[in-house]
Amino acid sequence: MERQRSFSAKSTRVLALIITTVSSAIVFLSFFSISLIKSNSSLYPTTEANFQIALSPAGAISETISIRSSISDSSVSPQATPFLSPTQFSPPENTSGSAKDPGFEQKTRGESLVKEDKVIANLTSVEVIQLPSNNGEEEKKKRIEECDVTKGKWVYDSDFPLYTNATCPFIDEGFGCQSNGRLDLNYMKWRWEPHDCDAPRFNATKMLEMIRGKRLVFVGDSINRNQWESMLCMLFQAVKDPKRVYETHNRRITKEKGNYSFRFLDYKCTVEFYVTHFLVREGKARIGKKRRETLRIDAMDRTSSRWKGANILVFNTAHWWSHYKTKSGINYYQEGNDIHPKLDVSTAFKKALQTWSSWVDKNVDSKKTRVFFRSAAPSHFSGGEWNSGGHCREANKLLNQTFKPSYSGKNMIVEEVLNQMKTPVTLLNVSGLSQYRIDAHPSIFGTKPENRRSPPVQDCSHWCLPGVPDTWNHFLYLHLLHKR
Repeated sequence: MERQRSFSAKSTRVLALIITTVSSAIVFLSFFSISLIKSNSSLYPTTEANFQIALSPAGAISETISIRSSISDSSVSPQATPFLSPTQFSPPENTSGSAKDPGFEQKTRGESLVKEDKVIANLTSVEVIQLPSNNGEEEKKKRIEECDVTKGKWVYDSDFPLYTNATCPFIDEGFGCQSNGRLDLNYMKWRWEPHDCDAPRFNATKMLEMIRGKRLVFVGDSINRNQWESMLCMLFQAVKDPKRVYETHNRRITKEKGNYSFRFLDYKCTVEFYVTHFLVREGKARIGKKRRETLRIDAMDRTSSRWKGANILVFNTAHWWSHYKTKSGINYYQEGNDIHPKLDVSTAFKKALQTWSSWVDKNVDSKKTRVFFRSAAPSHFSGGEWNSGGHCREANKLLNQTFKPSYSGKNMIVEEVLNQMKTPVTLLNVSGLSQYRIDAHPSIFGTKPENRRSPPVQDCSHWCLPGVPDTWNHFLYLHLLHKR
């Protein structure tokens, strides 16, 4: 009996050992099969990976990767997955619009990405999607502020012009080309489109709100009068009752009178213009036995006291510095009681600007007043100057936009002086974009047909309205809108 019990116990242990061995073998074979299936799935995936790029305002990229196929964590280290870390956005070099990430190489279907003989992933396709920003308004503003609006192109816009000779009563005869008989009106339809940003269009109501209770003052030559009239016309389109806009001295805009102040009653603001060809003082001095015209490059224009207290000042001077007296510089430039027998025009121009900059630094409170200086607007005379047979009559199309605009020496001097000022001054750089617009000058349409002289004197310096000065005012609007 004792021997039988011993045998039974041994048999039971042997049977348990056999069952355990068989179970372990089954579990091992199952695990091996699953691992083999996963390995094959990793090497030959059947699903695609989705790659999303969300652009932030600063251009940084946050990336989200959703890979439907299972990839073992042990086969991919963080260092081996460069597209999981943020990268700086850079514009694509190719024309398709998709950017190449330097951290990975895109392969064709069926190929793999291999690093150090390890399979990283098999990306059959990569889709780049621009995701919407959480704060679209901030992103848009930042883009506008950072981009250079002077770099762009003229595009034909069927919604232009913003006004016409019929809807604006402030265009003087010299700029009302359509009223003077010009029939080809394509010059009104061009809009400047910056390359780097989607700049908001001019909003007359918003502009009036920005200058509510303020003085917007233009100071300069007849080209600045051109821009001032353009601004009046653009703002007037938002006025419900035309009778609530009037000139405070009941003056009608003409070429003869140079100082105007238009009040917009509903907004308690004024839009003013003060004529000064040079910003500094024109006068006369005795030279020998005769009194001759001189230019006091060390003294401000006599109307400068009227500019004080303005909330927005827009200055310019350039046009008259190309005339004979200023270019020759013979017995013309005066400092104190001394008249220079001869002075180079560039030197005189810089001295005059330094006189102006000193006045601004002394009389303008930058906490209350924004100061702008508009760059030189180009002329487009061919075959002579304005008084020697120059013309632009046949120019009814803008210049080919492969043309490279030049930057004048006067503009360089302006920038040099502005950089030395204590008061912040914003340069409205309109020179380059305006050089394309040979089609937009009055030409022979600066006067009505019955008033034209024979032979006609063509105007290839000023601009038809509506026209190019509207874009200059759009730039002013953008600066005020995004630097409030």
